[in-house]
Amino acid sequence: MTASSRAFDRYRRSAGEKATLPRLVAGMLVVIVCWLATSFAAIGIGVYLFGMNRIDAGAAFETDLMMDFLTAPAGLAAMLLSFSGIWIGLWLAMRFVHRQPLSALFGAGRRLSRSGFARGFTAVILTSLLSEALVLLIRPEIARSAISSASWLIFLLPVILLAFIQTSAEEVLFRGYLMRALAARFASPLVWFVMPVVAFTVLHWGASANPAVHLSGVLTIGAFALVLAATVWLTGNLGAAFGAHLANNLFGFTLISHQDTYGALALYMGASLEGPGWTALDAMLLTVIGFICSTLTLALLVHPRSPLKLEPEPADLANPVEASPQP
Repeated sequence: MTASSRAFDRYRRSAGEKATLPRLVAGMLVVIVCWLATSFAAIGIGVYLFGMNRIDAGAAFETDLMMDFLTAPAGLAAMLLSFSGIWIGLWLAMRFVHRQPLSALFGAGRRLSRSGFARGFTAVILTSLLSEALVLLIRPEIARSAISSASWLIFLLPVILLAFIQTSAEEVLFRGYLMRALAARFASPLVWFVMPVVAFTVLHWGASANPAVHLSGVLTIGAFALVLAATVWLTGNLGAAFGAHLANNLFGFTLISHQDTYGALALYMGASLEGPGWTALDAMLLTVIGFICSTLTLALLVHPRSPLKLEPEPADLANPVEASPQP
């Protein structure tokens, strides 16, 4: 793979002359600071208020309070809201470091592809249903969660909005800001394609009671990240990546969840990936399922006969000045 996709070539050239490594580093520092600030604010204030409602102020920060908060609906909302810091940081970086509007990250035409968003969303919903069916063959455990139908409906729209903030923030950072800037400076896809995927995947690594299952999840996330990056390379636009990522997370947040931390508002709970009972063989099968579904997602989005086939962003949408070759 090279930066020979015409749509992506227009997108990377739109970065202009200010897509230098020092500016990229400075921009990333701004994003990280803003992200950490909103994370501490959203989760810290949330934990404090959560504790104040349960116990007296003197014992507000007991050992289990953080986990109890994170597995509650308010905790899920706070975690998703914390990603707004990425949007704030990117706006500041684009405005004051790169001297471009934030919309320049969406595509060479400075707008998200609506059709790409819809097709990416639909493709992932379909493959998520397949993935869930295959997982149930390994662990046929599913139960109605404790949340009532009325509460689920009340929280549904806020969760969709917050999930969009979270998923779009990750996409505009990793598949937009980083991928575009690196591609503008480096010809090798090992730099502009692989490095953002690796960074995105590594950030999902954490402590787990079952390392094999956790490794399986991280590898699956990596495969999905490759698909998301491929849609940007093919189309020169973040629309499909936005839709696909949102569909993936919404499925687990609101329909069927296998994670205690993110399942507070899901209608059904499957076998917890954080719980006991998983074997090394199970972990291997989960990885295979993840790879298969990621491959099918890509096939749905690129196969010539697929009704969900993505189209490159038209050349006439690109800004003629910023799309011009760089010296």
